[in-house]
Amino acid sequence: VQLQASGGGMVQAGGSLRLSCATSGFRLDDYAIGWFRQAPGKEREVVSCISESGLSTYYEDSVRGRFGISRENTRNMVYLQMDNLKPEDTAVYYCAVVKLRVGTCLKDFGSWGQGTLVTVSS
Repeated sequence: VQLQASGGGMVQAGGSLRLSCATSGFRLDDYAIGWFRQAPGKEREVVSCISESGLSTYYEDSVRGRFGISRENTRNMVYLQMDNLKPEDTAVYYCAVVKLRVGTCLKDFGSWGQGTLVTVSS
């Protein structure tokens, strides 16, 4: 089971980035996938999750309306479109297999992987 996040970089506040999560070793369409982030000195937090079919999504309050999660099961890919980025979005972003719960989603099996760094300057 492997999930590899990519697409991070440095942008100015108000800019956009699209993160990609390449998956392998399991049937992507059998599992919900989530994006998490960890800012320096802070705990890792869930950002957004998407159900197996893509019909259900979850967004953390601070990113709702600015971020969009999507998936292409045929390509084994999950994406996170991040618009109107803010300095407080600066973090290492990870993707992971999750279980959806009411009001949140929880990491399921597999390791975190290396993550991808997003830096937003003011």
